[in-house]
Amino acid sequence: MGLSASSPLATLQTTVSEQSQTETSQCPMHQKNIEACPMKSGDSSSEKQNAPVPAHQERAYEYVQCPVTSQTQEEIDPRNMMPPPNQLPSPGQPFPLSTVREESTIPRTYSEQNWVYPSEQMFWNAMLRKGWRWKDDDMTPEDMTNIIKIHNQNNEQAWKEILKWELLHVRECPCGPTLIRFGGKAKEYSPRARIRSWMGYELPFDRHDWIVDRCGTQVRYVIDYYDGGKVDKNYQFTILDVRPAFDSLSAVWDRMKVAWWRWTS
Repeated sequence: MGLSASSPLATLQTTVSEQSQTETSQCPMHQKNIEACPMKSGDSSSEKQNAPVPAHQERAYEYVQCPVTSQTQEEIDPRNMMPPPNQLPSPGQPFPLSTVREESTIPRTYSEQNWVYPSEQMFWNAMLRKGWRWKDDDMTPEDMTNIIKIHNQNNEQAWKEILKWELLHVRECPCGPTLIRFGGKAKEYSPRARIRSWMGYELPFDRHDWIVDRCGTQVRYVIDYYDGGKVDKNYQFTILDVRPAFDSLSAVWDRMKVAWWRWTS
């Protein structure tokens, strides 16, 4: 919501906090009982079956290693006694990479589970598919570990910014939003990014569009990623510009309200 590294937008949070305290305190999501939530229990089985689920998310939890699970589950597919292809070392790979995946805090739509981040090996294989070659950058295992941490931190920060916007709709969706899908559009600059560049600012190095489910309503968020300089101790260096896309009158009204609050605060 705006450039996240420059301001947490406390004005927005203060404005809506009073109206949201009652709703969120009673929300089953906050009570860790999502099944009792009327917004969630209305999901039809057909919707769940037809929900787009990336292939790499289907068995993702088998590679998650965290204090909650205490151990990594079996990583071999019993159907062929092999790991998934995207977890296998690539031909000529100079060193082994971890296949452990980290669970995000981002809830996945039509699921009781969260989205799971790619492992170091998955990220490496994905970069190769996009044309990158490790010999060009002289990559080290430590570099891959840091890349994964930066990648995960960027996504966590983006979700926090989305949740700030979603506070405006806490009455209509007290259980909170979930993420349906996302996609990268690195070379498709948003109108806002182009206007900023005409004013002398740098263009973002990446862009994502995230499709969020707001208790039955799909909302598209545009996220522009700007270089913020040196990586800090929390693996954060990106400045995020997160806002709802102008796809509906509701999104236009939200952006007008926030712009007014920022202007008058």
